[in-house]
Amino acid sequence: MPSTREIRRRIRSAKNVSQITRAMEMVSASKMRRAQRNVLAARPYADRLQEIISDLTHRMLPAARVGTLLEPRAEVKRIALAIITPDRGLAGSLVSNALRRGLRFVIEQQQDGRKVDMFAIGKKGRDFMIRNRMSMIAELTGLGDVPTLQDILGISTNLIRGFREGIDIDGSGTIDPHERYDEVYVLYSEFVNTLVQRATIKRLIPVELSDAVEAREVDFTYEPSAEEVLYDLLPHYVEVQLYGALLESIASEHSARMVAMRSATDNAKELVRDLTLSYNKARQTNITKEVSEIATGAIALGG
Repeated sequence: MPSTREIRRRIRSAKNVSQITRAMEMVSASKMRRAQRNVLAARPYADRLQEIISDLTHRMLPAARVGTLLEPRAEVKRIALAIITPDRGLAGSLVSNALRRGLRFVIEQQQDGRKVDMFAIGKKGRDFMIRNRMSMIAELTGLGDVPTLQDILGISTNLIRGFREGIDIDGSGTIDPHERYDEVYVLYSEFVNTLVQRATIKRLIPVELSDAVEAREVDFTYEPSAEEVLYDLLPHYVEVQLYGALLESIASEHSARMVAMRSATDNAKELVRDLTLSYNKARQTNITKEVSEIATGAIALGG
């Protein structure tokens, strides 16, 4: 049995851990509320933008969609996948769930004969790609808790340009028009509620409008034309979708960390209770042993 001094040291250590995790839980709860507000504030703009694009799409003839971000490719050979992960850990199973989902997606695409290029947003995803020697085209880290749309323009521009024009496969600075992305996806942690965060893969390009969104009957006049307005709006719509996925992931990160730290605090308190019980038992054993030794010594002196 450990000594009482060792048990006291473990109790003190567990109490310190409990205080730290409790503080981290409170910080994450505060950041989660702010992240939720950011997600809710961004949704109306994204929804309204989708309605306008839907209205423009219904006005256009199918032939006018050729060459836009709406046009699906006849054959899919190359795919781009942007993975959004936190920069830090201590978020429970959030990171591992997202990375497992992404790895399954990559394996499935490769089995279908498609090449997958990776874009990392967050250190955890970047480190995972490096360890597994994946084809990582670009990385973006250190965005903080309140990123702006401008922070992700570099990644989104590369994704859009890769779909439209082609990519620089050898790093020479020359774009190969024959090597283009046929589809572009984003993997992020969807914020369902405080206890549930779902690893989700969403197609960004070709742009797919939700069936639930119906074009409103509005008398809009688009200048110079509906086709040109749509052509200019689609890249911005992709940027907004990627930005929304980033905000969802940040809210999920803080929510998962808050729950993980609460669980860690409860475990530390339970450990303190168990150690305190062990300490009392060890102390009682020592007292009984000392009393027995004193009694034995007294008997010996009396004899």
